[in-house]
Amino acid sequence: MWNKEEKRAAYELLLLQQQGLLEMETNWIASLSNSSALLNETLEETVFAGYYLFEDGELILGPFQGRVSCTRIALGKGVCGESAEKQITLIVDDVTTHQNYISCDAAAQSEIVVPMVKNGQLIGVLDIDSGKKASYDEIDQEFLERYVEILLSILPE
Repeated sequence: MWNKEEKRAAYELLLLQQQGLLEMETNWIASLSNSSALLNETLEETVFAGYYLFEDGELILGPFQGRVSCTRIALGKGVCGESAEKQITLIVDDVTTHQNYISCDAAAQSEIVVPMVKNGQLIGVLDIDSGKKASYDEIDQEFLERYVEILLSILPE
């Protein structure tokens, strides 16, 4: 378990690694794939790290690391759909107590979802689940929002 200083240091390195990966590759799917792998390898207790992409009015499963997951999520449904609809980052300390939670994997205990919005357009969400309750805090939110900003920088206008 990281203390706050260790967590910030790990995230600073993660941002540098993300930037490096994106400098070598501009294909969106390849970049999302490596990005999810990087998150999965770096963040403690991760059971799912990946992306849902917004298409035809719903979120569709994109590149991820983890077990089999939900493939389609309606806007407003579940933590991912709620984050996408409201376009805000959501942190759920205990998924079993969240009224709008969709259980895709029983191993998930807590979750953070960061919306991916560019020029006012919803692109999708970054979804990370932990096998431990209360895994995410304001440090995770700050750095994962920056992580998404870096990733969105390679999308054409």
